[in-house]
Amino acid sequence: MHSHGGPWERENDAVAIAEASLRPRLRFVPLKTLLQQDVQMLHRIRQRHVGERTALVNQIRGLLSEYGVIVGQGWRKLREQLPRILEDGENELTVMAREQIARLQEELAALCRWIEEDNRRLEQMLESNEDYQRLMSAPGFGPVVSSAVVAGVGNAAQFATAREMAAWLGLTPRGEASGDRSVLKGISKLGNRYLRTLFIHGALAIVNRCSAKSDPLSLWLQQLIKRRGRHKTIVTMAHKTARFAWAMLRKQQAYRAPVAPVAPVAQVA
Repeated sequence: MHSHGGPWERENDAVAIAEASLRPRLRFVPLKTLLQQDVQMLHRIRQRHVGERTALVNQIRGLLSEYGVIVGQGWRKLREQLPRILEDGENELTVMAREQIARLQEELAALCRWIEEDNRRLEQMLESNEDYQRLMSAPGFGPVVSSAVVAGVGNAAQFATAREMAAWLGLTPRGEASGDRSVLKGISKLGNRYLRTLFIHGALAIVNRCSAKSDPLSLWLQQLIKRRGRHKTIVTMAHKTARFAWAMLRKQQAYRAPVAPVAPVAQVA
């Protein structure tokens, strides 16, 4: 049988709670609604499906390469090229190899269907949620990112400023000081890793499309790429989209595109 703890353990818990209440800078995690819990559960299931698909794609590419068949990275390329590879009688695949690759192809198709279903369910669950719709109005916020933010952040009331939310996501540069010299290093990578990854992916989509646009945000990104490089621009844009999210959630407003040059944010060294 498991013990529920003696009086000393309950006393320690009480002391810890009392001490925490005296720390004004300590941020408490708000209770999640049932909807948030459901969305988070679906995200965890989806994340596992995506991980399994990535592992399967890497395995198929590795197996094919042993027979001299090279396929580019990415599940879309592989799914597109597999039928032709299996039908090609000129490549080095044996009968046994073709049979096994065909089985893995079926497994890949099933995983893709599950992930598509996960995405549809996320959209259906939040189609009437106002915060979700506000986030969807901003660049870099598709159904997956928006639903994850609604589930993980809620209305962002626990963050006093946009920078606090960006720091909680691990998207704020680390500072190092020595004497009279202060340097901003790479992002801290603290906090919610899954949300941070989604913000990075959203920023990547924005940066990939900025070269063909002439709005203030895209022009700012084009200049930043020239000065800081593509990778640091993506991280900086992720930091900015986190600020966008905080403003939309706290102010209960849809995204408003900048009409003037975009103000810079702290950039990694």
